[in-house]
Amino acid sequence: MSSATDIHIFDRKAAALKRARIKKDHLFLFDWAQKQIAERLDVVNRDFDLALQLGTRGDQAPLLSSPKIKTLLSLDTNADSTPGTIADEEMLPLETSSLDLVTSALNLHSINDLPGTLIQIRRALKADGLFVGALLGGETLHELRDSLAQAELKLKDGMSPRVFPFADKQQMGALMQRAGFALPVIDSEIITVTYENIFKLMHDLRFMGESNIIAERSRTNPGKDFFMEAARHYAQNYSEPDGRIRASFEVIFLLGWAPHESQQKPLAPGSAQKKLADALRTDEIKTGEKATP
Repeated sequence: MSSATDIHIFDRKAAALKRARIKKDHLFLFDWAQKQIAERLDVVNRDFDLALQLGTRGDQAPLLSSPKIKTLLSLDTNADSTPGTIADEEMLPLETSSLDLVTSALNLHSINDLPGTLIQIRRALKADGLFVGALLGGETLHELRDSLAQAELKLKDGMSPRVFPFADKQQMGALMQRAGFALPVIDSEIITVTYENIFKLMHDLRFMGESNIIAERSRTNPGKDFFMEAARHYAQNYSEPDGRIRASFEVIFLLGWAPHESQQKPLAPGSAQKKLADALRTDEIKTGEKATP
């Protein structure tokens, strides 16, 4: 396993500082992700004695009130967040085989060594323990990325990275398998949000704790002309009929189990794909049947 010191795409110190400045009324995306994770747990035929959530941005109520979870612990880089352990997700202070459940709502996409963190999560789970996570995917903010790039190409010599890269579903599926998770399930949803203009969008990103933390980012102010050109391009190419601009957020959901001998074994090549019901540990309902309490 490579260490986070070998990979330096993101400035983790800057990430911690930006998360310390978040404002709750800008965390709608995190609220939604927390709720989605709780809903996925609702259909799993398991209870979890000891659970850990990595990152505490967003509404904690769905997990705190989940009948599936007996004890919920928290880990975050921000000392002002919900009470819990303060630590970096790249170096998790977790004992091996100590947890029944780990969740993460939109905190893993800015980790330098994501394969290493996924391996740490899997090792921290007891046999047959569950990981359910959500992270931002490749389609996220593609409109903003394009608009900033076009403005820079028009006004400057070359481009500086201003929107950091996101993994796609195929990459995340491969990483879950590489980390040793059994029965991995990957899916995604696109959330489209509209804003009055590019400046309102960037204001929202700032107070989500999601502004630029790329290690090789430019530290100089690009100037008013740059942002006005980016705003012009954005409005011209990504506007709704009412004149508001749209911003896309792709949320990739991950589900995987720590291996256990009781689990269904991988199917041979050419066999039918495993059923989603098997991965979720829920019952399959055939067409025409009704669910029973």
